[in-house]
Amino acid sequence: MKTKIAAVALLAALLFLPQKAQAGRLGTDIIGLFPKDVGEIAYADLKSARKQKWFPQMKEQIVPSRFRQFEEFLASAGIDPNTQVEEVAWAVSLKAGAGVEEIVGVALGQFQPESAEAYFKAQKLPLTNYRGITMFAFGSGVGPNDIFFLFLDSNTAAFGHRELLERMLEVRYGAEQGLLANEKMFPLVDSVNGRGIIWAVLDKNYTRLAFSQLVPETTQFPEAANLIARIQAMTINIEADRGIDARFQAVCDTPDSANLFAALIQAAVMLRRSSEAESNPELAKLLEDLRVTPRGDRLDLRVGVTEEQLLALLKRNTFAVKL
Repeated sequence: MKTKIAAVALLAALLFLPQKAQAGRLGTDIIGLFPKDVGEIAYADLKSARKQKWFPQMKEQIVPSRFRQFEEFLASAGIDPNTQVEEVAWAVSLKAGAGVEEIVGVALGQFQPESAEAYFKAQKLPLTNYRGITMFAFGSGVGPNDIFFLFLDSNTAAFGHRELLERMLEVRYGAEQGLLANEKMFPLVDSVNGRGIIWAVLDKNYTRLAFSQLVPETTQFPEAANLIARIQAMTINIEADRGIDARFQAVCDTPDSANLFAALIQAAVMLRRSSEAESNPELAKLLEDLRVTPRGDRLDLRVGVTEEQLLALLKRNTFAVKL
């Protein structure tokens, strides 16, 4: 898997949230569109995020170039993602047997499907029809990395890799089970939905990957692999009220695992803080403020960020996604 997962971008995204932002809540009608077996689902209230002056600079650092090109593709048809898209939810999944990551998402806002579709057809863009819905391709239409785009109605658009997008349509028409039927993930989604303008839920496999990327120093400890294997899932929610608060909660198999994992994370963070002390003192200070607390079979990681820290970290290009 060559791409960084959405959790890494979310960690960066917490820094541009405005103070006293209202929590974003995604309707179960939208959550229920995602296939049952996705490995990660995330949500962002873009309408609130854009009010913050740091948003353009942060977006430039965390959004991969291919998705910036996709935005340009939509803009050419009169769809401006920066003004018309108010909320976005997306999910990622590993393609069975291939080890390839695919994405599918839903954008909520105000659209004009008829005019956009007329433009796409006039430009002779690759298209395909599935269950009577026209899907437009960003790319050749046959490439494995092509992103497809379609309208469900004037307020809802969907995008993603073709196979996963078609599965979303199967869920919509009742031919396949959706995320509401996932007995492990949906209760976690319900627990964070509405608690922050950005939130995410990761399954077991994506949680392991998240910790290897967010806290790579854990690999220096012999017992790390065994402990991380015991983690069942992770939730992320970013809230902003009297400051900015990000909460990561790991779901462990037992309270003992949560306690051991807390000690491991604390040791790894100390190593990271030491290595960043001279080259990136702002990040070192942020890590110093990280709070790690086991609560039963859960492990809470919380951190608060000031506007001054944000400015310093942005100037150092701390959150640039390297693909």
